[in-house]
Amino acid sequence: MILNERCFDKFEPLPRIIYHADFDTGYNGFTETIGNYEGTLDEIIPEMADFRPPQLSNRPMWDTGTAGSLDGTYALKLATRPRKGSVAVCTKRLTWTKLSRIRMETWFGIKSEATELRLSETDVRGFGFLLDLQDDRLRMLPRVRYLHARDGQKIGKWQVKVEKPGKRDIGTRGETVSINHYADEGYADIPNGQHEMCGNELASKMNWHYLSVTFNLATMRFETVRCNDIVMNAESLAPFEIAIMPNLRGLLNTIFFVETDVDKRAYLYLDSVLYSTEG
Repeated sequence: MILNERCFDKFEPLPRIIYHADFDTGYNGFTETIGNYEGTLDEIIPEMADFRPPQLSNRPMWDTGTAGSLDGTYALKLATRPRKGSVAVCTKRLTWTKLSRIRMETWFGIKSEATELRLSETDVRGFGFLLDLQDDRLRMLPRVRYLHARDGQKIGKWQVKVEKPGKRDIGTRGETVSINHYADEGYADIPNGQHEMCGNELASKMNWHYLSVTFNLATMRFETVRCNDIVMNAESLAPFEIAIMPNLRGLLNTIFFVETDVDKRAYLYLDSVLYSTEG
């Protein structure tokens, strides 16, 4: 497929583009995330046993018809269960080629399911992006989250997960472990990272936002997190580390997630994703 150069006009990538996922052309390798298991799916830890897979959506709505994506027909949609605290996650599995600066960019929208005739602006707890990576030194799951609301109150601040979750053994052979790193705890606020998202006047309206996350694989720190015109420096916050695991050298998965704060589905829509590196 020959890419239209105009598809990059809405991004500001680093010199080397690794992938451009335009969901008008399909899933582009993004797939469901599930917990680790050994021998049987019943061994997945309960908190990670019901993650929802991504879907392709043309964003139909009961009152306004079909909206499509930012500049096409289909967006990648993550939808939680209609249960407070439910999480939906999608992953694109790849590896790094050089320990350099990397950047993930996307145009996104967040919304709760429009089951009520009100704005419902505090239904989505949050959403975010993380890397699942390992080199010769360490294993990390560096994550940024926008904490949108909690218990009916709007919060609106960006965070980095800094506290390490507890490890759990899976199975009986000692080959597999798991951690619930999606739990709603262990976050630290990014300095000057508080701002409000654009939420339109009706439950069925949604606006697209730009997100850019730059991470340095050499220092293992987030450098900048940018949402539209808000640019935040996150270098002071050290993401948590875990022990190196077998067979994972070179791992660098790119992952998105969304959380609901009420008994209603929360949605994260991705128009497209661009992942680039310095070299």
